[in-house]
Amino acid sequence: MIIITGGAGFIGSAMVWKLNQLGYQDIMIVDRLGTSKKWLNLRSLKWREYRHKTEFLQLIKEDKVKGNIEAVIHLGACSATTELDMDFLVENNLNYSKSLLSWAREKCARFIYASSAATYGDGSNSFDDQKSIDKLEPINRYGYSKHLFDVWVKEQKLSDSVVGLKFFNVYGPNEVHKGSMQSVVSKAVKEIKETGQVKLFKSYHPDYQDGCQRRDFIYVKDCISVMNWFLENPKSNGLFNLGTGQAKTWRELTGAVFKAMNIEENIEYIEMPAELKSHYQYFTQASMSKLRNAGYKEKFESLEDGVKDYVQNFLVEEKYLSSI
Repeated sequence: MIIITGGAGFIGSAMVWKLNQLGYQDIMIVDRLGTSKKWLNLRSLKWREYRHKTEFLQLIKEDKVKGNIEAVIHLGACSATTELDMDFLVENNLNYSKSLLSWAREKCARFIYASSAATYGDGSNSFDDQKSIDKLEPINRYGYSKHLFDVWVKEQKLSDSVVGLKFFNVYGPNEVHKGSMQSVVSKAVKEIKETGQVKLFKSYHPDYQDGCQRRDFIYVKDCISVMNWFLENPKSNGLFNLGTGQAKTWRELTGAVFKAMNIEENIEYIEMPAELKSHYQYFTQASMSKLRNAGYKEKFESLEDGVKDYVQNFLVEEKYLSSI
């Protein structure tokens, strides 16, 4: 059995889809569905069991999860960069992860978990995953909670036996439930349908024109290919970046959306909220040599091709990844 926490969420449900493509159905989904639309991500996928995240934590503490656990893919977390309750983030993103990893080791299960590019902070210490993480200073509470777990894994001398993935700007199907935290690709399609244009923030940095702030955008299908590679290569471990290594501008991203929709580009540049100006990131780009040196050889989808697939095959008619 493979356990996926956050399995009903964006990347988690995409990973279930990937495993289904490979013939896996003995999958336990751990999540909190509540009243969200996350259930739609699971509707056309094949899996065996669902457990609420609180119930599952109690089950592992009492050692009541039965069966042969092949792997634990820990993607469940509060990923809202706007979350202000630090006590909640520590309990949900740090302590939960500690308990889960300790249990997975007892079961001799492969452990792959989601870290975040947010752990790099403003990028002044680079985005190099081969450098020490000790000097990193995240600029939001979410990033700090993820960084704390990375540090704990290192302090416990577990870095050589587990996989942590620092996801950069991921976009793709099954993210609609994320609301304000969904990718700009998803937001842009909705905005274009409603108004015929896209609004982007102006730049307040002399080195960047409006809309030319740069991010490392990665298609979710590439992310799940990397995770599956780590499942198939259990001797490869460590903390890795997961981006493309090629930063693109917001203008290029939205341009790809307009092209995919066969609509003439129409961008309006608006003022950035005052609370964002002081800690806005103008550039992120993952160093990908560590993953390549570990042996991952697959090419990453180009921004234009990834956006085209996402927009035309999923967003225009609001479709989900399906194994049925």
